[in-house]
Amino acid sequence: MIDHPPRILFLYGSLRDRSYSRLSAEEAARIITEMGAEVKFFDPRELPIYGSVPDSHPKVQELRKLSLWSEGQVWSSPEMHGNITGILKNQIDWIPLSIGAVRPTQGRTLALMQVSGGSQSFNALNTMRILGRWMRMFTIPNQSSVAKAYQEFNEDGTMKDSPYRDRLVDVMEELYKFTIILRDKVDYLCDRYSERKEKS
Repeated sequence: MIDHPPRILFLYGSLRDRSYSRLSAEEAARIITEMGAEVKFFDPRELPIYGSVPDSHPKVQELRKLSLWSEGQVWSSPEMHGNITGILKNQIDWIPLSIGAVRPTQGRTLALMQVSGGSQSFNALNTMRILGRWMRMFTIPNQSSVAKAYQEFNEDGTMKDSPYRDRLVDVMEELYKFTIILRDKVDYLCDRYSERKEKS
């Protein structure tokens, strides 16, 4: 029986002062915190380009420790040129499939969010869903896509009441439930015949 609040890590894909992917993530964090989760954010500023520095770099270590801490994650990206941003991809690239015998993403739940400057799109979401599967995460079925994001936030950064925000609540509620249900079953669900065979 696990008795601590679900631990949720938020990653976002823009460095702008008024980053709508970050504002969406912050709104989602407020929502899931009210449900009872514990949340942390990784600030991608000063994270070097993947492969340009050793793994011992402080920002790389910070990101990996947060991933290990998490039981669920939320990835929020703008759509740029029809896909996720390099800012978000760089963060994911720095998280390896394994660190020795430890897998920092395997078995974690994952929720996906994207914001667009124009009409609603799902390109970034589709890419993140592929990445989530590759990172061996349990990516929840629901997802959030906010069109014309510049119209959907108040001056203080909170999200306006709208169907987009309602969907965000749905996504966080689903992430919370999936994380609670799966987190004490990860070892069983991720136990693989091929890995047992290799160890023996």
